[in-house]
Amino acid sequence: MRILMVVLCWATPLLAAQRPNIVVLFADDAGYADFGFQPGARADMKRLTPHIDSIARDGVRFSAAYMSGAVCSPSRAGLMTGRYQQRFGHDNNIPPGYMKSGLPLGETFGAKRLQAGGYKTGLVGKWHLGYPAAYHPNKRGFDWFYGCLQGSRSYFPYKTKPTANRVLQENGRATPEVGYVTDRLGEAACRFIGEHRDEPFYLFVSFTAPHGPLQAKPEHLEKLAMIPAGRRRRYAGLVVSLDENVGKILASLATNKLESRTLVIFTNDNGGQTRTGANNQPLRGRKGQLWEGGIRVPCAMRWPGRIEAGSVIDDPISSLDFLPTFLAISGARPKPSWKLDGINLLPRLRGKADSLPERDLYWRGGGSRGPIAVRRGPWKMVHNRQIMGGRPLLFRLDGDVGEAKNVAGDHPERLAELVKAASGWEAGLIEPLWGKGSR
Repeated sequence: MRILMVVLCWATPLLAAQRPNIVVLFADDAGYADFGFQPGARADMKRLTPHIDSIARDGVRFSAAYMSGAVCSPSRAGLMTGRYQQRFGHDNNIPPGYMKSGLPLGETFGAKRLQAGGYKTGLVGKWHLGYPAAYHPNKRGFDWFYGCLQGSRSYFPYKTKPTANRVLQENGRATPEVGYVTDRLGEAACRFIGEHRDEPFYLFVSFTAPHGPLQAKPEHLEKLAMIPAGRRRRYAGLVVSLDENVGKILASLATNKLESRTLVIFTNDNGGQTRTGANNQPLRGRKGQLWEGGIRVPCAMRWPGRIEAGSVIDDPISSLDFLPTFLAISGARPKPSWKLDGINLLPRLRGKADSLPERDLYWRGGGSRGPIAVRRGPWKMVHNRQIMGGRPLLFRLDGDVGEAKNVAGDHPERLAELVKAASGWEAGLIEPLWGKGSR
């Protein structure tokens, strides 16, 4: 694990307007193979995501990108703070209506760090990091919040008044129940871009699509008649709406002449939920599991003139790397006291480094009795401590990305190394604050 041992240094005010914007386009529960830019994309999705695909075409695709969690809230907690969320008890999704706490107030969001450096910060869409007032996005570093606090909601307007955590709100004030949610989020993102085009901004667009419920627009279901009727077609309809609104946001950047000044990232919050129609091929598993299908995600970045168009990076990266990279782009350097767990990707993105330093990547869900995993180079150890006979398994991902062959018996020393590393990492964690494994 590498901690960036440097001091804080913001860009001068004179250069503030020249600092790049950062836009994160975050899908929810999408499948690994459900976007055309992915090599394994199935024919039924190959031409349905042209706008999302353009990000990879005009920038870089990551073949081994990971979230730090296998479900929605923990993965957001890690990305937003730049720290393994298990360090502060965020192993599990926050339950609906849970009012005791949220992501601990002692943890600092990356948005707040960018805000302190002169960036305007906006969050559009899903929050899922705490419902009480003290845990609201506007209290955690976002100047503007337009979205819902809970993890999911209806895509169509509710016929009766929704709960406070499900209503789309703007900075704490409920908005009318009109329009299709994915469209409303896309339009809100465009509004933020237009209003802040003359100052550096950080915009996190946390779409609820294609998370359930599977409520696609009727016109999209008609367009998708080549897919058999059922959950796969309804799921695909959510992806089409997602892509249309990514297109609106990219068009807004172009209209405001911000393309060359903006790093755009598209990725997904965890592995695809195959139970609602996602396709994770060729990966094993799904959302909520520590197999590759639960933690490896599609990911592409675009920054015209800075990132080579059509490039591919095969080095494993983590969502924990995003914040150190954003800070480097903004002109800031982390303090050691921040204890960030990721690394700055900028030298690799700019072609100034041929590879990333080798490091271990870790995962855990449900506390010290739940599953744990670690990846080191091509090797991955998975220990589902409550199942699989309690035995840790070992895979070599460079020849077995589907984790079909357990090679623990052939490489006992390698397995022992990874088990020891995982144990050492876990010693620095706490038990979950809520949900499975909490105390």
